[in-house]
Amino acid sequence: MKKHLLLITFAFSTFSFLFFSSFEYNLPDSENSDNNWVSLFNGSDLTGWKIHGTEKWYVEKGELICESGPDEKYGYLATEKKYRNFELKLEFKQESDGNSGVFFRSSLEGTRISGWQVEVAPPGHDTGGIYESYGRGWLIKIPEDKETVLKMGEWNELCFKVIDDRVITWLNGIKMVDFEDEKIGEAGEGVIALQIHSGGGIKIRWRNIQLKEI
Repeated sequence: MKKHLLLITFAFSTFSFLFFSSFEYNLPDSENSDNNWVSLFNGSDLTGWKIHGTEKWYVEKGELICESGPDEKYGYLATEKKYRNFELKLEFKQESDGNSGVFFRSSLEGTRISGWQVEVAPPGHDTGGIYESYGRGWLIKIPEDKETVLKMGEWNELCFKVIDDRVITWLNGIKMVDFEDEKIGEAGEGVIALQIHSGGGIKIRWRNIQLKEI
């Protein structure tokens, strides 16, 4: 009887570990069979996007490139469509500096943006953290021991999920933050926008930008 009880307990513990581990680590998967993923960038031009500001946004060899312009100010490339709950995944490579970000549930007036940003920045500056522009500033930074996850000068995969008031981010398969915020939950639909930071000297490549609405 004790042997049977031990086997049942072990089996249940193993099942619970696998179930909850997979639930917590629900990383977007390009092989997902539901076929609900859509490409936001077609690899040829900026169809479906709108440029805000004077900084450079162009396509080269199937990659989307942002680069500081002569004004060296903030610039954004925003989707024409608005989204609320979704999963998004993309790849980026920082060729120079790399101070950028991916905004969600946002709106723009010129180059003034209201919304929230998943940070993309040089090493040591919280890539994968959540920042609120023209508002509360940093909402959550990444743990110090995860600063080594970013591969400067190489391709990185950034994924994040936004569901009501919860935002989860992953960088190169590692969960960076899991955050809930009432103000984010109260927001309606908004654009997704790539940012180029002010100050000049920035160049970043982007590719494989895909989204699945939830």
